[in-house]
Amino acid sequence: MLVDFNTLPEESRVWIYQANRSFTEQEIEEISNKLNIFLENWAAHGSDLQAGYKIVYKRFIVIGLNQNKNNATGCSIDASVHFIQGLEKEYNVDLMDKMNVSYKQGEFIAYKNLSDFRKMAKQKAVSKNTIVFNNLVNTVAEFKENWEVPASESWHSRFLN
Repeated sequence: MLVDFNTLPEESRVWIYQANRSFTEQEIEEISNKLNIFLENWAAHGSDLQAGYKIVYKRFIVIGLNQNKNNATGCSIDASVHFIQGLEKEYNVDLMDKMNVSYKQGEFIAYKNLSDFRKMAKQKAVSKNTIVFNNLVNTVAEFKENWEVPASESWHSRFLN
């Protein structure tokens, strides 16, 4: 069952998929339509899952699931992964690679592989104050509070001196 992401309880589980490029307005519209259909029909062992999504900065797909209603199961999580993989193929975009880093450069969202980010940290091209996206957050509350943070407050801090 599709619900507005902003109505999900704070303890709802989130999955964040970052794209290696920005989506166009047309792609966002198409992906939103596909997400609407997928989440409206997403189920675990025949029970509806109450879920919502948002697309942030034309680059991040954030899916939230109200686990107070029903928990995702292995099969339902597999279904969501297959859905995301389908988007990857259709739009020629990488959404599943967790070894990449997105961060802000002014209003621009930069995307680097982890080794390049590490080199940039050594060269002081990024600092502890650089705003990074911590895609390892697990709940809506963590998403709101700890997703977009200075690198010093994220797992990225291990690369900064």
